[in-house]
Amino acid sequence: MKNNIKVFAPATIANIACGFDLLGLAINGIGDEIVIRASETKGITISKITGDKGKLPKETNKNVAGIAALAVLKHLGLEKELGFEMELRKKMPFGTGLGSSAASSVAGAMAVNEALDRPLTKRQLLPFAMLGEQAADGAYHADNIAPSLLGGIIFCRDNPSLDVHRIYAPKGLYATVVLPEIEILTKDSRNVLSENVSLKAHIQQSGNLGGLIIGLINGDFDLIGRSLSDVIIEPQRAKLIPHFYAVKEAALGAGALGCSISGAGPSIFALNANSLEAEATARAMQEVFKYHNIPSRVIVSEINNEGAILC
Repeated sequence: MKNNIKVFAPATIANIACGFDLLGLAINGIGDEIVIRASETKGITISKITGDKGKLPKETNKNVAGIAALAVLKHLGLEKELGFEMELRKKMPFGTGLGSSAASSVAGAMAVNEALDRPLTKRQLLPFAMLGEQAADGAYHADNIAPSLLGGIIFCRDNPSLDVHRIYAPKGLYATVVLPEIEILTKDSRNVLSENVSLKAHIQQSGNLGGLIIGLINGDFDLIGRSLSDVIIEPQRAKLIPHFYAVKEAALGAGALGCSISGAGPSIFALNANSLEAEATARAMQEVFKYHNIPSRVIVSEINNEGAILC
């Protein structure tokens, strides 16, 4: 058993426009850290949380990282034999649509596994990290958890069975994300969604999803651009994000392949074919929020192909 382990789990962009609850990708430069140490107290104890502004509970069964970590320990039958003390370092804001709870859940599950000399593979950790994410919003979908854990672009064919598949990003693909200082909870963002979808919209969205996957696999940026369109979820959630369509228009005008809402929002993402266009897109998107006196932060990132890492 190892002591003093530190794990980092990256933020993610879920849905990727047309893949609601089915697609997600990991990005660089933002995420959560967990430091774990051996403890005489059996099970999982959360000793410290930083960066959360006092919002997160330290009770293990109420904290997503604690839930995921304890699930791993219980699966291995060690919860009454071993003890670990965890420190959660939140390095990303809440309610941004970038998988904050998923990053914490992934880091919690992976930290225990690393401390125990990796009895489980990364993929085997998936269901335990999912338990933490499920506790956060009540839903069971892996479009944030899987890319944060495994890295890359992930297609979730079926969430209940965690039938997830890696799509390797074409060379040159960049993600641009603008994070306005607006908080939207996932639960609230889901509440605005209608359960009814027209046949026309279903056909169009299915075509876009298939086109996006084929475009990514073949490195066909034109096809990626034509397919990055959400005709079902985006129109319903756009009203929650001030000036969303102006930001989207600015991104497309700057050369983005496509632009939509990251996860539940309010973060807005764009995909670009190279870093130069990604940087221009970032400036254009942020300028819209600046014009309307809304502070924002931008991230320009290649696709993170590593996922959660020991650091």
